[in-house]
Parts: sequence; C-alpha cells; structure tokens
Amino acid sequence: MSNHLVNETSPYLLQHAENQTDWYPWCSEAFERARKEDKPVFLSIGYSTCHWCHVMAHESFENPVTATLLNNSFIAVKVDREERPDIDSVYMAVCQAYTGSGGWPLNIFMTWDKKPFFAGTYFPPYAHYGMPGFINLLETVKEQWENNREGLLKSAEQITRQLIIQKNTSTEDTCGSAEDIAGMADKAFHIFSGTFDNEAGGFGGAPKFPSAHNLLFLILYSIQNNNSTAFEMASRTLVQMRKGGIFDHIGYGFSRYSTDRYFLVPHFEKMLYDNAMLIMAYSAAYGVSNEEVFLDTAVKTADYILREMVSKEGGFYSAQDADSEGMEGKFYIWSLDETREILGKEKGDEFAEVFDITSYGNFEGMNIPNLLKSGIINNSYAKEIEKLYNYRKKRTKLHLDNKQLASWNSLMAAALSMLYRASGIKKYLDAAIVAVKFIEENLYNGSKLYTSFCNGKCSGSGFLDDYAFYTTALIEIYNSTLDKSFLDKACYFCDETVKRFADSANGGYFLSEPANNELFINPKETYDGALPCGNSVMAYNFARLYGLAQKDSYKMLAEKQLTFMMANAKDYPAGYSMSLIAGMIYENPPVHITVVLGNTTDKNNIKQKLPFLADINVVEAGGEYSLLNNKTTYYICKNHACLPPSNEIF
Repeated sequence: MSNHLVNETSPYLLQHAENQTDWYPWCSEAFERARKEDKPVFLSIGYSTCHWCHVMAHESFENPVTATLLNNSFIAVKVDREERPDIDSVYMAVCQAYTGSGGWPLNIFMTWDKKPFFAGTYFPPYAHYGMPGFINLLETVKEQWENNREGLLKSAEQITRQLIIQKNTSTEDTCGSAEDIAGMADKAFHIFSGTFDNEAGGFGGAPKFPSAHNLLFLILYSIQNNNSTAFEMASRTLVQMRKGGIFDHIGYGFSRYSTDRYFLVPHFEKMLYDNAMLIMAYSAAYGVSNEEVFLDTAVKTADYILREMVSKEGGFYSAQDADSEGMEGKFYIWSLDETREILGKEKGDEFAEVFDITSYGNFEGMNIPNLLKSGIINNSYAKEIEKLYNYRKKRTKLHLDNKQLASWNSLMAAALSMLYRASGIKKYLDAAIVAVKFIEENLYNGSKLYTSFCNGKCSGSGFLDDYAFYTTALIEIYNSTLDKSFLDKACYFCDETVKRFADSANGGYFLSEPANNELFINPKETYDGALPCGNSVMAYNFARLYGLAQKDSYKMLAEKQLTFMMANAKDYPAGYSMSLIAGMIYENPPVHITVVLGNTTDKNNIKQKLPFLADINVVEAGGEYSLLNNKTTYYICKNHACLPPSNEIF
C-alpha cells in the first residue's frame, strides 16, 4: 500500500513510498491535517544512501507496530535533505541545540506551526546501549502531548526563540584587512598543525573525513607563506587516502569517510561532492608539486565519475549506496580464495600481497584492498584490477541516487575543469562543459536556478549554494577555455546571487531567498562542513571575479563579504577554510596575465602553458595592449608589480 510519497521524484522519498508509515512530503496539506486532527508532527530527514536511515526504516518505519502508532497519533513528514537544505539546516540546528550533536536520520517532533519540541538522530526500536527505544519515545511524546502540552509548547517556544536570537545576533567586529586575514590564516594553520596525525595523515582521530577544502587551504597557505610544513600535511593526507581503503582500488573514487584513523575502513557510500572536492585537491597538489601520484589519483577518480555517475544527458548523479544485500560494504570486500580464483594463484597471490588481501582478512574476516602496508602506488596491476572490476560488477547492482543537484553538478564541473588544466586531457573539460549545459537546459529558467532534477522533472527553487557553486563552475571553465562567454555568465549569476540572497542589513547571504518565510528562521550558514558553505564560496567568487573581470563592484563585494566571514571565523578559523582561501587570493592575488593574441589560433596553444592558478584576460591588440614583435604577447603582473610585455609567459 502506497503513501503520500508515491508521486515524488526524490529517490529517498520513493524508498519510503511503500512504508506502512503514512508519510507525507513536506507540504501544507500535512501541517493543515495535523492542525485539524490536533496531532504533533513527526519529521524525519535523511538521504537515499544514508546507512542509518536504511536501518531505522527497516527497524521502525516498516514495522507494523511502529507504523500504526505513528499513523494514529502523529502526522509523519519525510524530507530529502539534499533537495531541501533549508529545512535540514534549521532542524539540524535544533537537534544540536537539544543534544549537542547531529547527523542523519534527523528526527524531529514539532507542532503543526513547525516549532520543534524534541529532536534526535537514530533511535533503535527498543532501548539499547543507553539510547531510548523509538516505540517508547512515540508513546511518551503521545502521552505528553495529551497531558502536558503546555510543557512541550514551552520547550518549542524556548528553542525557537533561542535560535532566532542566535541568528539575529550579528557581530560588529571588522576583520577585513590584510593583517587580520593573514592572522586568521596563521591561526588556522596552527590549529591544523596541532591536530595533524603525523603517522596516518589527516587530522584528529577516527572518524576521519576528507574535508578537501582544508587541504586546499593548506596547499595555498604553503605557497603564499613558503611553508613546507603546510604542504607536507596536505600531501601526506592525500597520499594516505590514496593508499587506504577509503579509495576504491578496484573501481576508483572515494568513499565518504574513514571509520578509523588509518583511512583503511570507509563508510562505503560514495558521494558526488566528496569526489569533486578531492579531484580539486589532488589536481592542486599536482599543480604545485608535479608528483605523479596526485595526478593519477585525480584522473582515476574522474574516470570513476564519468564511468558510473553520469547520465546520458551529461548531468552527474548524487551518490552510490554503501549497502548491498543487507550489509554495508559487501559489494567492495574480497576473500583471498576469490582473488586467486579470478586472477590465478600466482598472480592472485602477488596481487594479494601488494593490496593486503589475506586469509584472515582486514575487515570482519574479509578484505578491503589497500596499499597501506606495501606503499606501492603505480599502475603495474592495471590488468588485474580490470579483471576484478568486471567480476565485481556482476555481484549486485548498488543503489544509485540518480537525482542531479545543481550545486553538486556545479562542483564536479569545476573540478573536471581544474583537472583538465592539470592533465591536459580534453575529455574532462568536455564533460565539465556538458554538465554546465545540462544545468542550463534542465535546472534553469530565465534567471532562476532549481535545486534538483530527477526522472525528467526539476524540483524546488534554487538555494544560495546552487547559485554560488554554479558561478564557481563558470569561473573555472572560463579559466580552462579563455572563452569570455563563460566569464560573462559567471558575472551574471554572481550578480543574480547578490540580488536574491543578500542580507543587506547585517552582511552575508541567506540560504533561501528572504521572501521564503516557510520556516521560523532563514539560515545564514558561514561554517564549512563536509562542503564549503555558500557564504564562503561567494567570498571566493568575488575575489576571483575581481581579478578576472577587473570590476570595482567585485572589489567592494569581496571586502564586505570577507569582513563578514572573518568576523564569524575569529573563534575557530580552521572551520572557515574556503573563506580563508578567498581572503588569501584577494589580499595576495595570483599572477595576472593579459594575453594579446597574435592570431586566434594561438588561444588553444597557450592554454596549457598558463599557470594553474592565475587571473587570465584575453584581449585584442590595440589601445594600451599591443603586440610585441607581431607575436602573441603577455602582460604579466605579480607580487603587486607589472613586468614589461613579453612573448614568453615566464
């Protein structure tokens, strides 16, 4: 029997469309029914490749006893966090306020006017390991709603008032000067230094997340401050992740995070955004060092995306699930006997020794291929890997979250464009351009972006991240093509973002357009989590567009946004890596090169000669820019000084 989710397009909502729980999508009908029937609302937020979302669904939402209790005493609402980041952001803040932590599934009990009075993440069906049982929790909330509603409403008013006050509290500190940005960057570097794991790479203990924007910060910090320690921290982390099981040595690409400090045992789901950010980090590391391991890893990760995560229209899917046949990671693990059977005993044993495959296993009696012990990173076993990959494909078909998000597609387009500049391999630039075209054709109407496209339908007005990341993609494709139409589009969408999302009174940018008053607060996110937030990406966009477009309006916007972001970053600048990258680029601009083409065919010849990080303008001869020796000429400015025109870049 289907519930109210049956006509949705979100893969996550459709996973729950046949639950016995009578789910509604987030809609006015659900909240109006709760009001009329005088029932509390149970809101559950997750995403389609979330392991613990699956567990709770099987244990509780498909359980007749739990479903009956939910259906009789609550109105149940299900939300895909990737389609509605605004709802997720607001109620994640609620959960963190109540419990001190958060995660998914995110479960909220609230009134029909959307005010929360209790929150948590995963609940087992019955009390277990100090966690309350979900059935008992439902019964308790039902009893309190009937007999102590005043107490619940008081709790709801307190938490909503607290979050509104917190949101409206704005600091008047100004931290936009070069000295303050440099000081913030220094402080962030020392925080990373203090938590760096010298043995295993990464920062802190388990679990370890890739957090590629932190690595990008350290790479840029190392360049601008001639600091080898910063690059060593980034480099060692990138190498260890490539060696570890967090990297899929058979099919390529990275899992979401490592459950241990050594990057051996991953949480096996693969997210588009992680792989996009890591392609950027490995490409940047190669651009600085020319170490082949970084380029090889970026290329293999991109090849995984183009092989398994791209639609026929050129858009990128969101994620692959961690679970198969009811077990997390089963698709990815191997036995020694299986390896020998596929590769033959001699080659199988040789491969097993290099990739740490043993009879006793390194993960629950089985094996996650990795190079942590052998340390051998080369392509000597390409044929064996291809055989294992083809065999593995026949095991089962992993669940694919096939919705295509504007923000994550933009990130991948930007990443592939960066990889093209590092590798010179044109298919990556071609894929980036096709992805931008996909967004324009399926997630764009007039001047408006949409959030998600799935099964032929787009859903939801775009959020700050959609506009900010799309602008970044256009900037990066311009950097790779030198086609001014992409720069013009980047300026257009950047200006559109300012018009739609700016908080002109207090600075920064709202997650939703201010006219959207559906929730009791409109979030304004400044902290970089698994992804850089929209506000930090806007700081980056302003800094880059000021260098590329040479418009004073972007200079003013960059200064204002960096002032706002540095004020927020002062207590923990390590959580603001992307804003610090923007600040460092603004205060210490990359080399600026004006190219005067000798003839139009020179454009393709010079692209691969240009620095990895540079502000490039291509102009026609005439006026202040003339040809030298009647050849393509470079006007180069760096370190706040301009050099004489030259027919050579450096």
